[in-house]
Amino acid sequence: MSADLRPVLAVIGGTSVYDLPRLEERQERIVDTPYGAPSAPVVLGRLIGQPVAFLARHGKGHAVAPHRVNYRANVWALHALGARRVLAINTVGGITPRMAPGVLAMPDQVIDYTHGRAATYWDTDGEGTMRHAEFGEPYGASMRTAVRAAAAAAGVALVEPATYGATQGPRFESIAEIARMATDGCDLVGMTGMPEAALARELDLDYACLAPVANWAAGCDARGTGLRDVPPITLDEVFANLKRATAPLAGIVAALLDASTP
Repeated sequence: MSADLRPVLAVIGGTSVYDLPRLEERQERIVDTPYGAPSAPVVLGRLIGQPVAFLARHGKGHAVAPHRVNYRANVWALHALGARRVLAINTVGGITPRMAPGVLAMPDQVIDYTHGRAATYWDTDGEGTMRHAEFGEPYGASMRTAVRAAAAAAGVALVEPATYGATQGPRFESIAEIARMATDGCDLVGMTGMPEAALARELDLDYACLAPVANWAAGCDARGTGLRDVPPITLDEVFANLKRATAPLAGIVAALLDASTP
């Protein structure tokens, strides 16, 4: 690949984010990886003149369930195309009162409740040298700083800091499970935050997450968690909240790219 096609930023789109608006000179790239096929072809193009890569985490038409996503192939494909900065969009539920539906959060910590997922590139099975990834700060500090500045430039309010609790899915959580997560310190709950963040760290990618809040988690509302009298949210409400929370993303991405323009 020529140097001018190497993406200065890769975006991983989650639920309801299946495209990058205003992306020009589009081309789809099917990337072969040692870990199988990514969720979808990577879309390469230019946004405000800068080369960008976009990958739909759940594939076209939201066909891949969160526990079936080939996270290793997805992250590897972006790295192989030359991306070194990754902005992940992970739709979540809100647990703590400040994480109301419709807000856009930027987590700085994560707790992993998933199981059985292929979660590392360093699975040597006795061959090669065992390695350990430093993960005390799961999201890249410089990328989070850049996203924060881009959001401010775009006039978008981010809610931070926040701890993201990653669950297995595809089912939603029980009231008791969410109450436990709140006790553990989680502000948000989602199904795709891990192992993606850890894999990005293993490949030395500068990775940050923006989390649109689609709904209150089970038993939660602005009063807190573990409530038994919270009415179930409707799909119409979820989509309206997502539309509101994801509307600023294009402006943030454009501001990120504008800030990186020489």
